[in-house]
Amino acid sequence: MRAPLEGVRVVDLTMVWAGPFGTRLLGDYGAEVIKVEAPGQWDLLRALGLIPREEPRWYNRSAYFNHNNRNKYGLALNLGQPAGRDLLLRLCAVSDILVENYRADVMDNLGLGYEAVRTANPRLIYVSMPGHGKTGPEKDFVAYGSNVEQLAGLVSLSGYEGGEPLKTGFSYGDPMAGTALVAAVALALRQRRLTDEGQYVELAQRENLGMFVGEHLVDFSMTGELRPPLGNRHPHFAPHNRYRAAGEDAWVAVACEDEEQFRALCGVIGQPELADDGRFTTNAARKANEVALDAIIEAWTAARGHYEAMHLLQRAGVPAGAVLTIPELMADPHLRTRGQWVRQTHADAGTWEVEAPPWLLERTPGSVRLPAPGFAEHNDYVFRELLGLGAEEIDALYAAGVTADEPQPDLHR
Repeated sequence: MRAPLEGVRVVDLTMVWAGPFGTRLLGDYGAEVIKVEAPGQWDLLRALGLIPREEPRWYNRSAYFNHNNRNKYGLALNLGQPAGRDLLLRLCAVSDILVENYRADVMDNLGLGYEAVRTANPRLIYVSMPGHGKTGPEKDFVAYGSNVEQLAGLVSLSGYEGGEPLKTGFSYGDPMAGTALVAAVALALRQRRLTDEGQYVELAQRENLGMFVGEHLVDFSMTGELRPPLGNRHPHFAPHNRYRAAGEDAWVAVACEDEEQFRALCGVIGQPELADDGRFTTNAARKANEVALDAIIEAWTAARGHYEAMHLLQRAGVPAGAVLTIPELMADPHLRTRGQWVRQTHADAGTWEVEAPPWLLERTPGSVRLPAPGFAEHNDYVFRELLGLGAEEIDALYAAGVTADEPQPDLHR
């Protein structure tokens, strides 16, 4: 069976997380993704693996890099040299998509802005993923997932009552932008099929993440009130919290949204009379007395494992979930049954398990075909097979520093 993006070639100029994660998803569903790094400007993630520099090919062993760059080919190309720029344009001429997540002015400064690339290939879809957008007074600001999360308003909503704003511990701006990239590319490919023309797509990471606080925007625009952070509680429903379970640092989350679910919860915990207790007979009453209600529920959960509590509640129709650690997540029997984890072997990094492609398309499934590329691993494929260069031309590129087989090690310390 053909994967949905089989036959689509992507020139991937992205680095770190947001862009590489999005292009990885494109590769998961069949696209041929060619990751381009310069010998002197390679992906920062290669240096974030805590691998000693004395190890052979340490730059190929970073778990962070390898996770975000599976199903890709690797090409080394110095875009700061005219020959490198020209070769990238030639690669774009035989490709379908270009994705970049540089600062707003970088591609234009390299002579590789949309108009230059469009001249090489009018059918190419050119996607930019700037943190702050290509226009506006902050367009040149540096953006990482951590500060994008702040600027999108998400951190102001996180934390506990009376406490300070709390970063989530996970830079949501990056994977959310990467996931949005897939939708943007799908829409642009559909439009190209209708018109036979490519287009420029701008995906500002800060604005994309702003969509995920939508109900708070609507709330404030309608009421003029700014609701404070509530921790794990809900502004309207109770019970809605995480509760201590038996064992060390074990928890289970429980959330009831109607009377039926609450009555079922009361039955499971062996206190059906609570459903008729005046303190808890309505959602408004439960919300007003949720501190007392949380104590009653936690007395029951604390005597049971988090999986046991979840299963007992779910069987009665009560929304509940065990708070899983990473080892528990990877050992979870439900996910194991569904094939969530697949083994992957990398020539330098070894063998490990990775998550399978997330969307289960029945007729055109995704797959993990390739480990992340070693630096410049596929130079020969791109130069010879895609661009038709001869041996002397390739040797000249190496001699001029336009390409290399190893990165310059002093870039990211």
